[in-house]
Amino acid sequence: MFAHVLSVIIFLPIIAGLLLLATPASRNIARFTGMIVSLAALVLSLDLYMGFQSTGHLEFVENIPWIASLGVSYALGVDGISLFILMAGSVLLPMVYFVFATKEKGYYANLLIVQGAMAGAVCAADMILFYIFWEVMLLPVFFMLGLYGGPKRLPATLKITLYTIAGSLLMLAAIVYLGVSYHAQFNEWSFALDKMAQLNLSGRVAAVAFFGFMIAFAIKIPLFPFHTWLPDAYTEAPTATTFVLSAIMAKIGVYGVIRFVVPVFDQEFARFAVLLAYSGVIGMMYCGIAAITQKDFKRMLAFSSASHMGIIALGVFCMNVQALTGSIYQIVAHATSTGVLFLFAGILEERTQTRTISDLGGIAAKAPVFALYFAIAMLASVGLPGTSGFIGEFMIILGAVKFNTAVGVLAGTTLIIGVCYMLWMFQRVFFEKATPKSENFKDFSLIEGLAFLPVIILIIVMGVYPQPFLSKITPSTALQFASAAPVVAQAASATNAHLPELTIEQK
Repeated sequence: MFAHVLSVIIFLPIIAGLLLLATPASRNIARFTGMIVSLAALVLSLDLYMGFQSTGHLEFVENIPWIASLGVSYALGVDGISLFILMAGSVLLPMVYFVFATKEKGYYANLLIVQGAMAGAVCAADMILFYIFWEVMLLPVFFMLGLYGGPKRLPATLKITLYTIAGSLLMLAAIVYLGVSYHAQFNEWSFALDKMAQLNLSGRVAAVAFFGFMIAFAIKIPLFPFHTWLPDAYTEAPTATTFVLSAIMAKIGVYGVIRFVVPVFDQEFARFAVLLAYSGVIGMMYCGIAAITQKDFKRMLAFSSASHMGIIALGVFCMNVQALTGSIYQIVAHATSTGVLFLFAGILEERTQTRTISDLGGIAAKAPVFALYFAIAMLASVGLPGTSGFIGEFMIILGAVKFNTAVGVLAGTTLIIGVCYMLWMFQRVFFEKATPKSENFKDFSLIEGLAFLPVIILIIVMGVYPQPFLSKITPSTALQFASAAPVVAQAASATNAHLPELTIEQK
């Protein structure tokens, strides 16, 4: 493996997307280019995964001084936490080019740019570099939603833009505060992630900076009550854009909490952990109940995605290795299940010209392969044992009970809501009598079936044999909480939990 593999994974899609925008390429050429570039990124990511050593520290590090006077570096690296988010994007995004062939050139170009920017955000080991990629990945989404979205795309675009800009400005102010604090304490400038963890932060300003980061990431996840942009954006966005928002970008919000907030603001994080945990549980309950009332299956999936992001975030707020490991595992499980369900929803909409659940029926008889794939992804989404969704949710609930019994019980009970609305939707759409709009529904073509097959197999493999994946995650999650062990233990005592002392060796 060559030295700058991360840079290639990041900038190959970005450069390809910019070239497509700058040249008079046709729609077919743009789609073919996107397909080739995304497959190349997938091959490089698989090579990266095979060479990953699971040391717990950053691997494949690239570090080049950029703005030396301010301590800003072009610093990249991956550990067990960032690796799986990077892999989720690399595995899933090629499917978009195989399945959706009718989009405009600019759509495929923006999709490439957002792929590279998301990879840059999870690989960045410098706060300024992270912020740059964070901002870059929002621009293509703005254009894809605003130019290619549904009839109500403009209000949805305005809402998501205002939310994300507000969160980004708060995060930028917090990053500047950390840089100034590091200079004051160590008499040098730096924005490196590993050095930020050395800061001794306390007082009201530190709490304000903590909430600056948390609000920015809570908007992206999204956490209750910062979720109100999501239903409109997910519903009005083109299917591939919704897929990107749900399967990858929301996970980067969780990643930001793990990477920035936990090691840098350990005292504030421990102080507000119970409040944040209840926010995650309330979000699960609210979005789950809202999903039951939806008549539009894409909007129902939007609320379902937000509900499941609540339990992923909860695993981080529980402040123990078990729950955090479950969150990272559930990130991949959610991306491969709910993310794929959004793509299936797009196929249903393209072939039936409707998203209303009552207008559909009898799909299983018309398209048995499509129904089988949909059923596997749906069952993984609700956490059926034997699928990828069960492992992560089980570990999160177990860790939540250790952290706070009430939180754990509420979270476990709320999962039942997801089972109800997903099974109800599946029964209506696939097994009731066919309607005029669904009676001519066509099954997957050979290419479409083969494009989705690796992800369906991955869902089953992760559910049946999770250990190879967990072995790469656990060293990094243990190390993430090791430096904050005294604070975590104190917080655990305050919440009537009984957490063992966390060490790097605890796996």
